[in-house]
Amino acid sequence: MKQSTLAATADARSPAGADIRFIMDGPLANMIHSTVPPGQVNRATVHATVSEFWHILSGEGDIWRRDATTERITPLQAGTSIDIPVGTAFQYRCTGAEPLRFICISMPPWPGDHEATHLQGAWTPSV
Repeated sequence: MKQSTLAATADARSPAGADIRFIMDGPLANMIHSTVPPGQVNRATVHATVSEFWHILSGEGDIWRRDATTERITPLQAGTSIDIPVGTAFQYRCTGAEPLRFICISMPPWPGDHEATHLQGAWTPSV
């Protein structure tokens, strides 16, 4: 059995540009806490082997997602949950006055930054 406490400061930066804090890892998935400061537009990416679930804790933003058949922009606010299936291009940004904060679960566990490929997204990144 595992247990963790959220660190006070970021452990790393995601390939897209969010500050991340590691929460939990296991053989089937891992979980992180992500923070995007106000006004930040992260880099658009696509993952080669992992899918993600996100749950928005606080702040406001948007996420652009595109797969083989659908492209959409979804508003992000506290209580919203979204998925990013493997192979889905995505980009996100914080549009509010407070940081956008969310929990991200990666399945299988994140193998390293080589997993993410950058591409053209909906907005010009600021990071």
